[in-house]
Amino acid sequence: MEECQSKLKVQGGKTLPKLDTTLSLLITRVKALQAEYNQWQKRTPEIISNNPDVLLALGKEELQKTKNDLEMVLATVQSKNEQLEEDLKRALQQLQNKMSKVKSYKEGLSNALGEFLGEHFPIPENGGSTKKKKSFEKPAVELITLHEILEILIHKLMNTPHDPYVTINDSFWPPYIELLLRYGIALRHPEDPNRMRLEAFHM
Repeated sequence: MEECQSKLKVQGGKTLPKLDTTLSLLITRVKALQAEYNQWQKRTPEIISNNPDVLLALGKEELQKTKNDLEMVLATVQSKNEQLEEDLKRALQQLQNKMSKVKSYKEGLSNALGEFLGEHFPIPENGGSTKKKKSFEKPAVELITLHEILEILIHKLMNTPHDPYVTINDSFWPPYIELLLRYGIALRHPEDPNRMRLEAFHM
């Protein structure tokens, strides 16, 4: 405001062309603002009251207003929290339903796979021979089915993906191991041929 006023004073001694309406209004506004500014400079803060009872009543009134405002905010927050809690419960229920469906589907696939493998890849006899062992021979390590081998590989991959390799022991029938490796279902460890892992088809 002071800067505008100084500029007007500098231009005051010069012969100005006829002022248009806009400039005239701006000058009038500057003068009005200057006058209001001067009035505020002369005023001193007014004391509401020196009476303690009046001050106490005003303080209580302000506190009540603040209390009402805070209660309104609290009610709004509580309402939003309740809505969020309901949404969370609904989302959790949906996830549980989906997990239940996935579990049922997985069990169905596992059963179907077990039936297929049991029919086409039966339990190998100990030693890999169909001939009957002599009664005096000790039984070899009990061989597991191809389905069981696959379940071990799947379980290892899903539970410890950072270390999915399984050690091949005597219960793994060599022809089944070669079958899995030949068709790319399983992979040998690059540094340890006695370990293998399931191919990560889901990756």
